[in-house]
Amino acid sequence: MGRVESGAEMGPENQCFTKNPGRVQRLLRRLLPPDCWQEVKEQCKMAGPVVINVTGISVGSGLASACDTLMSQTYGGQNVKRVGIILQRGILILLLCCFPCWAIFINTEQVLLLCRQNPDVARLTQKYVMVFIPALPVVFLYQLQTRYLQSQGIIWPQVITGFAVNLFNVAVNAIFMYGLKLGVVGSAWANTISQFAMSGLLFLYIIWKKLHLLTWGGWSKDCLQEWGTFIGLAIPSMLMVCIEWWSFEIGGFLAGLISVVELGAQAIMLELATAAYMISVGFSVAASVRIGNALGAGNVEHAKTSCKVALLCIVFCSVLTGSLLAGLKDVIAYIFTTDREIVSLVSRLMLIFAPFHICDAIAGTCAGILRGSGKQKIGAVTNAVGYYLVGLPIGISLMFAVKLGVIGLWSGMIFPVFLQASFFMVYTLRMNWDKACQEAQVRAGVKKEDEEPTVPQMETSSTGFDVSKNGAITTVYTAVDQSVTTGAAILPDSPFSENYSEHLVLQEDPLETSTVVGKILSTKQLLLRRGLVVSVAVMVLLIGVIIKVFTGNG
Repeated sequence: MGRVESGAEMGPENQCFTKNPGRVQRLLRRLLPPDCWQEVKEQCKMAGPVVINVTGISVGSGLASACDTLMSQTYGGQNVKRVGIILQRGILILLLCCFPCWAIFINTEQVLLLCRQNPDVARLTQKYVMVFIPALPVVFLYQLQTRYLQSQGIIWPQVITGFAVNLFNVAVNAIFMYGLKLGVVGSAWANTISQFAMSGLLFLYIIWKKLHLLTWGGWSKDCLQEWGTFIGLAIPSMLMVCIEWWSFEIGGFLAGLISVVELGAQAIMLELATAAYMISVGFSVAASVRIGNALGAGNVEHAKTSCKVALLCIVFCSVLTGSLLAGLKDVIAYIFTTDREIVSLVSRLMLIFAPFHICDAIAGTCAGILRGSGKQKIGAVTNAVGYYLVGLPIGISLMFAVKLGVIGLWSGMIFPVFLQASFFMVYTLRMNWDKACQEAQVRAGVKKEDEEPTVPQMETSSTGFDVSKNGAITTVYTAVDQSVTTGAAILPDSPFSENYSEHLVLQEDPLETSTVVGKILSTKQLLLRRGLVVSVAVMVLLIGVIIKVFTGNG
């Protein structure tokens, strides 16, 4: 398009605008809201973290969930050095998974423009995501660190470091955004620095308290073995997490297509849902660790008991929480906003959310049981069918066709969580625990596939308690046959304690353990196969770079 050199070459409308520049300004004011640029920046503050969550953190969190199975079962089987090998394997695999995530990150602007997003929002979101790129491996490593500690029944370090870094994040955000006036980019840098701080602080705590000495035998080429087993659990685990996570992100995107009020109400509901779901996360982690440890130790009855106790606790807590939220439906939205339209809409949504939360909490806890027993494929298939074949189609239909807005969306989402909760409860209660125990002990490297699992009947000994070398109190369980006293397996008594543990005494000779399970690949095979994986990961990133170069603005 050529430049216009004189007013004589303009059309009448352009001449009019040229003679009356104030008219152009008035027209722009009518077309654009007064705080348009501020709103763009606010939307970007939301869009940036959403992109990172959907294409990065959710993926890493899901893949790391394979360790919920492998580490807890291996630690329960007392093959403690294998726990360190699994951690090394997870580090390598998750670092390679950063490459495809980065390929998406660097093309965020193009993806958002394809989704018909505001160009300014897309551009600023790209800046936010680019700043976060160095932090992605650190986020993945933190996910692995938490699983590593959880499998040993160590929880409080994550809680303390997470709380401390969140306070640090608030301070850094305030400095960068308001003190240094860096805006969206400042928020991204604050988030990136906080991720490094959280992972680094937890790592230093592990070294300081020597929490790694029992399980870490140093880097070994054994970590290059069994990638198929790890990925076979990691992919379904990722799908379990991402399918549900992405469904709610899609819901937020759709709400934004209707109105600001609908979007505001949806944002508040997601915040409340996330807070309420933390109760389920706690029981889910506890159930995963307890059941994984028990199955690895060969104690089927203990695993069954942990399963039933977790379900009873979450039913009670979710009913209590749901009832409380329903009772506060008319006032709870004032925590977030004073807009009466949004408050009124949230009040109506809370009546739907209360039963939704009960089902969702039960399903979330059952997901932990499935992870502890290595049944992630069941969870992935159920989530996919529930959310993408039932929940979203119904919710979107009610949202747009019936014109119910976010009320229709949440009404539709009740169906998948109800189906999930019902199916998961039936499946876990009717699970073949003996078979799950055998599979767990094979994964733990204490049994071969053709061996029968050790499933002793346990009872509390008359001694009741014992004291270990470090002064930790331990509950002692001995076999019914008191003459058998070998083969102790350690289970954490509480996910919130580092020192309190149970010793299960198995009715057999001490087990021969191995850090590698299954077929052992030769050095040549490892170089070929792992080299191919690295090449594919790098190639995906290069393709992303090429797409960015040829489609980017410039």
